[in-house]
Amino acid sequence: MPIIGIIASQNYPRSISFTTDYLVVAGGGGGGTNRGAGGGAGGLRCTVTATGGGGSLESALSVSTATNYTVTIGAGGAGGTSSGAKGSNGNNSVFSTITSTAGGAGGGNSGASVGNNGGSGGGAGHAGTNTAGTGTSNQGRDGGTASASAGGGGGGADVAGSNASSGLGGTGGNGVATSITGSSVTYAGGGGGGSYPSGNQAGGAGGGGAGGSSGSPASNGTPNLGAGGGGTGELNDNDGGDGGSGVVILKYADTRTITIGAGLTGTTAPPSGGFKVTTITAGTGNVSWA
Repeated sequence: MPIIGIIASQNYPRSISFTTDYLVVAGGGGGGTNRGAGGGAGGLRCTVTATGGGGSLESALSVSTATNYTVTIGAGGAGGTSSGAKGSNGNNSVFSTITSTAGGAGGGNSGASVGNNGGSGGGAGHAGTNTAGTGTSNQGRDGGTASASAGGGGGGADVAGSNASSGLGGTGGNGVATSITGSSVTYAGGGGGGSYPSGNQAGGAGGGGAGGSSGSPASNGTPNLGAGGGGTGELNDNDGGDGGSGVVILKYADTRTITIGAGLTGTTAPPSGGFKVTTITAGTGNVSWA
């Protein structure tokens, strides 16, 4: 007679797939100095309301329980710190396979006047080649050009930075408004260009830092909005404005419970309308769901 083996059954966790909406905003670029330009906003990718660069909405991401997904919040770039220096690019933000590109630095003066490319492009600084940075398709817009005495505005996620006019820096481009949290919030505005001799130029809606003028400092981009920093005015006028840090926001069914791993800073709002919303504001690490 053949011997029939009996295999004992075991209970294994069952992976369940579902979708999550997301907003991923990178860190904004820093502003330039000495009639410098505004920094470009961090690239913005979103599945709710609108996304960056005038593109079509992104598609919700399919994820599974009991699986780790990488999250990185991009820091903002530093503003220029010496006479005529350009700022620094921001840093990318990531959620799983979704990467938003860092905002481009605003140009400084003469040899450092070129605005950097990025999620949104940095504006062009005074003198030099007067070349603004370009934005990334479906993430952000281009920076603005300079005049003989002022820097261009940094690009925003929705609107390009304005070109400078005589003595007045370009305004930062406006960002994108999304209601992923349940309320409409505008993210990723570009920084304003530096003006000479007077007239602080506004940053774009979505936290863009204002440009400085002679004797008046530039402003930083707003943290966790991915905003660009403002450019400064005349020679030796302070530092360029720093770019604002980015953010990752996740919206998913309230039947799921998220774990925010070590290295990340974030909070989850109480369930509303059948969904939970988790906002992650700093760090690098993993999230998972049960």
